[in-house]
Amino acid sequence: LNTIVMIEPDWRCQDKVLPVENGLIGSSRRRSRAEDDLEGGDDVNRKVPIREHVKKCCSETFSPKNLVKKFPIVKWLPQYRFGTFQADLIAGLTVGLTVIPQGLAYAQVANLPPQYGLYSAFMGCFVYCFLGTAKDITLGPTAIMSLMTATFGTEISPSLPSGAKDPTIAILLTLISGVIELGMGILKLGILVNFISFPVISAFTSAAAITIALGQVKNILGLKNISNDFLQMVYDTCSKIPETRVWDLTMGLVSLVIVILLRYLRTVKWKDNPDSPPSIFTIIYRKVLWLIGTGGNAIVVIGAAGVVAGLEAHGMKGLISVTGKIQAGMPPFKPPSFELRDGNVTLSSGDIFAKMGAGIGIVPLLALVENMAIGKAFARTNNYKIDPTQELVAIGVANIISSFVSSYPVTGSFSRTAVNSQSGVRTPFGGIWTGGLVILALCVLTPWFYYIPKSALAAVIIAAVIQMVEYHILVVLWKANKWDLFTFIVTFVCSLVVGIEYGILIGIGLSLLLVLYPIARPKIRYTEKSGILIVTPVQGLNFPGAEYLEMKALDKALARSKPFNIILNMEHMSDMDYTAVLSVKSLHVDCGKHDIKLIVANGIPRVTRFLRAGNIKDLIICKTLKDALKTFRMQDGGPAIITDEEEEEKSFISRL
Repeated sequence: LNTIVMIEPDWRCQDKVLPVENGLIGSSRRRSRAEDDLEGGDDVNRKVPIREHVKKCCSETFSPKNLVKKFPIVKWLPQYRFGTFQADLIAGLTVGLTVIPQGLAYAQVANLPPQYGLYSAFMGCFVYCFLGTAKDITLGPTAIMSLMTATFGTEISPSLPSGAKDPTIAILLTLISGVIELGMGILKLGILVNFISFPVISAFTSAAAITIALGQVKNILGLKNISNDFLQMVYDTCSKIPETRVWDLTMGLVSLVIVILLRYLRTVKWKDNPDSPPSIFTIIYRKVLWLIGTGGNAIVVIGAAGVVAGLEAHGMKGLISVTGKIQAGMPPFKPPSFELRDGNVTLSSGDIFAKMGAGIGIVPLLALVENMAIGKAFARTNNYKIDPTQELVAIGVANIISSFVSSYPVTGSFSRTAVNSQSGVRTPFGGIWTGGLVILALCVLTPWFYYIPKSALAAVIIAAVIQMVEYHILVVLWKANKWDLFTFIVTFVCSLVVGIEYGILIGIGLSLLLVLYPIARPKIRYTEKSGILIVTPVQGLNFPGAEYLEMKALDKALARSKPFNIILNMEHMSDMDYTAVLSVKSLHVDCGKHDIKLIVANGIPRVTRFLRAGNIKDLIICKTLKDALKTFRMQDGGPAIITDEEEEEKSFISRL
């Protein structure tokens, strides 16, 4: 490399390209004493051997302070007390009662056997306890990750039961997602999330929720052979309504109503008289109601399974579609396979990556967006800070290790995080109890999962995802910004019509286009003063908009019978690139061809330095707009100072 760009804050030279001379890093130019004083001393000019700089970086990276930062558990574990242990235990077990039925249900969304929902529900909890910075977040299967797994990570296998999907690609997708997330965390690339606007995220989430909910209608109605594509899914579902199984429909609707009613118990706000606090029996009564509401999913699933078991005990087998036999026990701990063998067909790693396609980038990015949105929301609510970079590391490592226990991609779950927070969790240690309860269910309870109706699981999913449809935001966007509303509608429609994976990409592209358009077509203010055209860009000038400014300024100056001289007022410009310098040079040349004079004024030292470095012949650069106006008067043969015009000029410049 011919140059090294220093970005270490302590060197205070983020904007400078520092040449390497004789193995030393030095300043690219001599600085004035005033600049050194302004920026904190003249240590920038001190040349430091590269070896010392590398040694310093390594010592800081592997220091005890940095180790504590990378393992947040080291910070809070020494202060762990019995009261905290008790709160974490209650919260962890409560979340466990929520994640077990959700895991079984989300596996249906992912088109995987039910046990893979539970395989995805425990390892992330363990890892996040050591690496996470938010006390409330619980990692595991979510609706969005399940839908993305169904889109990018499943392959129909002839050797499995009809319609079943081979989990090999999904497990490998977990590993790849974890590696990408960990790499982004190490390189501190969490800033990429900021390029996905809120309307895009909201539209994608709403479209995904509708897709997931509609995809579960088939289980409510007891229908089979329904397409996964949204439009075809709607057509197939409507055309097969006459084939509805009454028992499945009854079980699904009853389960859905009960889940919604029980969820309401969790959100009841009790009004107490400040003068007379509630009695201990009232407090216990309210706590019991809250626990029933929190464990509503588990209550519905257990109750529905009991109904099916009772029906089959009385000889009425097959009336309600059930989950069926679930593989008992823990998954084997082994690395994901990079090959997919199915009979005589073998897919190589290249074929598998080709099938993943855009999912290699979309899945980790959505996992990051979902986790960061949840973490920031609950951090604000409960008054603590999270480290975005460390969160990337945490979910990256969690996915990598989870792939060794046959998990599909995981991230933070909003519903379970809300339950965790409302249960009074104090540290991430609550995830240990959640993961332990899932393992207990895998080892002991799987024979009883056979009787769980598919319609009951579908009701759990629909009740969970229907809250994700943000219809209320339409009115807000209409009042706030019509372009954001346009982005929302385009993303939402494309996610449903074209496909959920393409909808998010179209939305991101559109939002970036709306961000870049003002740069390519910058706003320019034109002011006329005594035959002089003052051109004022109201923002920075970079290569996308440089030619536009050049063209507009010249056209405006030539619009009159007698062309205007031009002052390029750069008071709002904090930066410019080399293409912009070339455009100023081209404008200067074109002005000369039409006998128009060009003066650049009001540029900050950085911008002025770039212009001077461009070696633009005969270009006049003035410090202030007032100096530029005086220069034009002198060139036209007028006096340097005209007393009668001084106040007018001051007023004119202040208006500018």
